[in-house]
Amino acid sequence: MSTAPHIILHVDMDAFFASVEQLDHPELRGRPVIVGARPEERGVVATCSYEARRFGVRSAMPSSTALRLCPQAIIVPVRHERYCEVSDQIMAIFRELTPLVEPVSVDEAFLDITGVPGSADDLEAPARALKQRIRERTGLTASVGVAPNKFLAKLASDLRKPDGLSVMPFASAEIVAFLAPLPVNRIWGVGERTAEELARRGLRHIGQIQQLTSAAVARLCGPTFGPRLWQLANGIDDRPVEPEAREEKSISHEETFIEDIADPVRLRLELLQLVEKVGRRLRQANRLGRTIQLKLRFADFRTITRQQSLPRPTASDRPLVTAALALFERQTLPQPIRLIGFGVSGLVEPRPGLGLRQPSLFDDETGEDPAREQALDRAVDELRALYGDRILRRGKW
Repeated sequence: MSTAPHIILHVDMDAFFASVEQLDHPELRGRPVIVGARPEERGVVATCSYEARRFGVRSAMPSSTALRLCPQAIIVPVRHERYCEVSDQIMAIFRELTPLVEPVSVDEAFLDITGVPGSADDLEAPARALKQRIRERTGLTASVGVAPNKFLAKLASDLRKPDGLSVMPFASAEIVAFLAPLPVNRIWGVGERTAEELARRGLRHIGQIQQLTSAAVARLCGPTFGPRLWQLANGIDDRPVEPEAREEKSISHEETFIEDIADPVRLRLELLQLVEKVGRRLRQANRLGRTIQLKLRFADFRTITRQQSLPRPTASDRPLVTAALALFERQTLPQPIRLIGFGVSGLVEPRPGLGLRQPSLFDDETGEDPAREQALDRAVDELRALYGDRILRRGKW
């Protein structure tokens, strides 16, 4: 009995460091940007924008060489903390789609969406939705490859950069035919030196490797690398997506706005959506949160965080929303806001049989109904899983 193929996404953020700089500094948009050390510091290019790449600027190139190629380029220093902050936001978006997320670096990851409802019926739909979600929440673009394995997914994500979406063939014969005309350096692990060595053996295109047996390639390239090379040349890659084995100590979401927001009403609505996303992730992880945190970044990049302990741990939307809005109302907003975030920490497992919230002696006096809230949260989670985040919006609070 044959089994359905896996559906793997490779998501690669476009010129990530440079794109974050252009996002944070709108005056840099559309201009050649180099992220790295200046020439007088004997530095190299960490990455650069696509505007700079048109002049031949590349990663790891000496900054002095990059400026000779593109004298009008603007060099900005590397800000690792900021890139990791945005990366965390993007990885959280990935985990909303599937828990099977394998980060490769701060700006790329593999996702196994085989079990996501509807993914087998429309291979492009989850990738399109993911790209849109990333753009809406971060202002950044990503290129996505869809394929039956990791090697082909990574190859696909490189085909239409930037902001690309490519779906590889899923049938074996079509995969082999697609790969055949490509140069051997498109195979994972084949660098410049290996490609030169293969060329000396008359192997310049993947199709030439396909025409050989695995044993023949092993004799040419060694007993370890040879069989692996033959497998990849034929589109065979059985490595699973391996999520990070980690226990989350906190769960959070944040939103960076393309334009700063001064309207408190709109900020409240944005905060509501963040709280609901956090609540849903708490319930998916079967955790309750003891402490909430509000994060605000102003137009001048000054950032504040405010925390508050809850009367009792919860994963229910209503108490989280109530506490978050109360915390927000206590803050003064001297400037427009460029980022708002919400998170919970002090995570604990629910006690058996007690659901999404630990009980209180005073529940009856408040008029709250924890069982009703739990049923409502479950229903909302199911609807949003089927129809997307926008299917429901909270009423006025």
